[in-house]
Amino acid sequence: MTGAQLLTDDQRALVDAVGRIVDGFDDDYWRKADEEARFPVEFAGAMAEGGWLGIAMPENVGGAGLGLTEAALMMNRVANSAGGMAAASSIHINIFGLNPVVVFGNDEQRQRFLPPLIAGRERACFGVTEPDAGLDTGRIKTAAVRDGDVYRITGRKIWTSTAQEADRVLIIARTAPVEATPKPTDGLSLFYAPLDRSRVEIRAIHKMGRHAVDSNMLFIDDLEVSAADRIGEEGQGFRCLLHGLNPERVMIAAEAVGIGRQALARAVTYAKERIVFGRPIGQNQGIQHPLAENWMELEAAWLMVLRAAALYDAGEPCGAEANAAKYLAAEAAFKACERAVMTLGGMGYAAEYGVERLFREVLINRIAPVSPELIKCFIAERVLGLPKSY
Repeated sequence: MTGAQLLTDDQRALVDAVGRIVDGFDDDYWRKADEEARFPVEFAGAMAEGGWLGIAMPENVGGAGLGLTEAALMMNRVANSAGGMAAASSIHINIFGLNPVVVFGNDEQRQRFLPPLIAGRERACFGVTEPDAGLDTGRIKTAAVRDGDVYRITGRKIWTSTAQEADRVLIIARTAPVEATPKPTDGLSLFYAPLDRSRVEIRAIHKMGRHAVDSNMLFIDDLEVSAADRIGEEGQGFRCLLHGLNPERVMIAAEAVGIGRQALARAVTYAKERIVFGRPIGQNQGIQHPLAENWMELEAAWLMVLRAAALYDAGEPCGAEANAAKYLAAEAAFKACERAVMTLGGMGYAAEYGVERLFREVLINRIAPVSPELIKCFIAERVLGLPKSY
């Protein structure tokens, strides 16, 4: 692994062990999953059986109790495989998606919710984004009304991944009207709710790539959720979510570097083997130089990923580094995947070689969970001290 000299022996062993699992699922497996829009049950099961789904969760609930650095190493290796972002997305929420439950849940909730997730007996999804709100979380309209010992949730969510397979949804809803709160992000509460299909219509979104892992619209009509399933205090849901934003950015960045490295490796292999005019195309500087740039950009982004993860694990502020890692990694990965397609030329456009699928999937890292433009705004305002632009 590039940069292995920065890792401890235990971390190198972690990467190797994960690699042995992910490399058991080849191009044919992932191409079929993509073509059939079939969730990679076997892959997710293998990762659960290996004990990897709880890598960053507490040991007392069956997790490994490791840090964000180890989680990033793991997900980087998962994405640096034939599975790309489909493989990473199939288990992504397990890694830090339930961090609000770990941090803000009580002991009973952690013992009830986390072991089934770690063991792979249950799957979760994440319900935050709404059609009319997007990244403006304070403007969400999904409402949770208290009714004795339960809440009744009604509203809509969009881009909820793995909802077709999930048993529960970590969902944020408004428990106080926005006009009655000091800030739009006040009055929001977080729930880890059963995904009752009789009250939630799950409608798949046909999309550009990553067909093996579903994305959905959720239409929620009077979903009953026990008050015992509320995470944290009522009205403090947004603050609970904030705790997981930086890890989420680091994870997406680690996965981006992984898929970028996978695309680069495929391009390099092809450039060595493809003979045109009596010589390998990789002998030509027009092929060499862009690939060399891809390598340098991916390595630079990876160092920022490791820096952000190390700061988080040390309990230090890491907002700027986490956002920078997400931006740099996503841009570098996109360029690497694009260049892989161009290096293969016509064959890069063919499904057989796999790089067109990586190119379609890498756009996720640029778009989610925050746009590159908003990251630039964050750095300009929070790091450089420039006035707020929106």
